[in-house]
Amino acid sequence: MNNADIAKKILDKVGGKENVFSNVACMTRLRIGIRDDSKVNIDQLKRVDGVLAVVEADTLQVVLGPGKVNKVAEPFAELTGYPLGSADEDEDTISTDTKQANLQELKSMASQNKAANKAKHDKPIQRGLQHIANVFIPLLPGIIAAGLINGLTNVIDYQTGSAFNNDWWYMAIKTIGWGLFTFLPIFVGMNATREFKGSAILGGIGGVFCLSASIVGFPMASQALSMPISNTPYVTGVGGLLTALFLGIFLAWLERSIRKFMPSILDTFFTPLLTLIVGCLIAVVFLQPVGLWLTNAIYIAMDFVYGKLSWFGGYILSSTFLGLVSVGLHQALTPIHVMLNDPTGPTHGINYLLPILMTAGGGQVGAGLALFFKSSNKRFKKMVMSSIPVAILGVGEPLMYAVTLPLGRSFITACIGAGFGGIAASLFKLGTVSQGVSGLFGLLIMQPGQQLLYLLAMLIAYIGGFICTWFFGVDEDRIDEIFPE
Repeated sequence: MNNADIAKKILDKVGGKENVFSNVACMTRLRIGIRDDSKVNIDQLKRVDGVLAVVEADTLQVVLGPGKVNKVAEPFAELTGYPLGSADEDEDTISTDTKQANLQELKSMASQNKAANKAKHDKPIQRGLQHIANVFIPLLPGIIAAGLINGLTNVIDYQTGSAFNNDWWYMAIKTIGWGLFTFLPIFVGMNATREFKGSAILGGIGGVFCLSASIVGFPMASQALSMPISNTPYVTGVGGLLTALFLGIFLAWLERSIRKFMPSILDTFFTPLLTLIVGCLIAVVFLQPVGLWLTNAIYIAMDFVYGKLSWFGGYILSSTFLGLVSVGLHQALTPIHVMLNDPTGPTHGINYLLPILMTAGGGQVGAGLALFFKSSNKRFKKMVMSSIPVAILGVGEPLMYAVTLPLGRSFITACIGAGFGGIAASLFKLGTVSQGVSGLFGLLIMQPGQQLLYLLAMLIAYIGGFICTWFFGVDEDRIDEIFPE
């Protein structure tokens, strides 16, 4: 079955193009906005060739794997009529319910086990974090490319003494790297305003307030400008990406509020004008200081966990990460990863957090291997082995949602074992120049020269997950109950 056929099958199982109002491709998943959940056949969708797993949230998430997702998403978008990465902004029937990831096996589970293995969450914090993730996910392809370019050109400059800086083609490539991160606040502002049902361009203009004065050509006054209340100097760029995020959300709310009382004949002219003037004045006085404080707090917290706690911090981060994933709270880390990969930030574009979190997937692989070799349930063993190869490559959703998490005890031992990989990643001072991949594909984004150390950290996570699960995480009665032969 080719990619176009897979796209057709997926569209058919989600209720046809009339039941879809958005389609966004992230690194491993095709996120589909569904009008009526009752028209979606989840069991049949899981059986489509190429579909690794299905996750039910405020958008239906079809796990296809890195690389594959883009090849399927393009024909899928053509079939729906919506450009890839966009949504129908006039859609009034968007579901706001966020449901816990489907905990079913890769193939259709027996109907009597479905209720026991599927948990649903409808909490404001999950819904809010999903919105935040939706702001940053469309930016990931550019962030990955720009991060890799920055990492590679830094190595080339160091090894050659910047010998290529006078070549037009080399400078053109370098422009991709610094250009994306320089103007990233504008893109964040646009996506945030769009996500919260405002005019994207207004959010983009708001993002300009988060650029440095040297970039925007800020006209300097004859004397220093002081801010009200704090009496601090007025400067642009305060708060960075978080300010852009908050400002985009605020502008969307303000635009909708103004439009409610603005006469229709004046709406086109005065709604955007008032939104920008009022919104940006409030942003400069209140939102930028909040964004700056929160940004500094995040870096201080990261420095404490990574620097002061050292290996213990690495263990805590790795062993708890998949617990956050299981309830959707990991999406709060998306803007943090973007900040860490910003070459203008304190870490100079090196993300020291991501390698620690990637070892969490290694613990799951080790647990899966222990379950495979110790269990005598043939049906279960077949399912585990079908999940492990993609988990090794970095797509851990099928193994976690379909195997370890439903078993409960195996998920806990996998997380405990993964922590030892986090210790290694912390002690080795591993860092990535980009994000978006994991597992063996993580080798592509590691700092040059750290690839072997990264493999060693992942191997330690494998061993930790295997040993902990082998001795404490295998419950054959529970396996037979969930996966009857």
